[in-house]
Amino acid sequence: MAEWVAQWHAEHVRFSQLLDFLDAQVAELHEGEDPDLGAMCDVVSYLSEFGDRFHHPREDVAFACMVARDPALRLPVNRLLQEHRAIAFAGEQLVALLSEAMAEGVVLRSSIEASAALYLTYYRHHLATEERQIVPMAARLLTPQDWDAVARSNPSGSDPVAAAACNDAYRALRERMATRATTTP
Repeated sequence: MAEWVAQWHAEHVRFSQLLDFLDAQVAELHEGEDPDLGAMCDVVSYLSEFGDRFHHPREDVAFACMVARDPALRLPVNRLLQEHRAIAFAGEQLVALLSEAMAEGVVLRSSIEASAALYLTYYRHHLATEERQIVPMAARLLTPQDWDAVARSNPSGSDPVAAAACNDAYRALRERMATRATTTP
């Protein structure tokens, strides 16, 4: 039980670190510098891929179990599920703008900045809500049987950034994050 809560929290920490990296790249864009658009795209793609394939399916099961144990959670859980869709949509828009800019298309910096700001705001708020309200509540409400159901919902495979056999883009992203971790005070 505690291991699932710890894993959920650790994933949120990693997501926050990736959002920090993205935020730093957006700041460079805002200041007229040349951010790493490819890395920005990799961050959003990773958050979407890992979230949709691994993280959210587990959350969906945990959320359903929580609502079954406490029906008053239906509204906040539904809101979180809606936020998953809003974050995915904002991420798709941001990736499209970044891809167009990388393909030498004409994209206003302000368009990328606004799209990134929306994505960052949605995602950070979502993570904060889960960390502050949902994860601690899950630790209290969910039974070992509920956590077994969460475990069974996990598709086979591994985190594409943490895995040793990840693709080149995610390997580069992992290396950037490791470098950033050692150089950030």
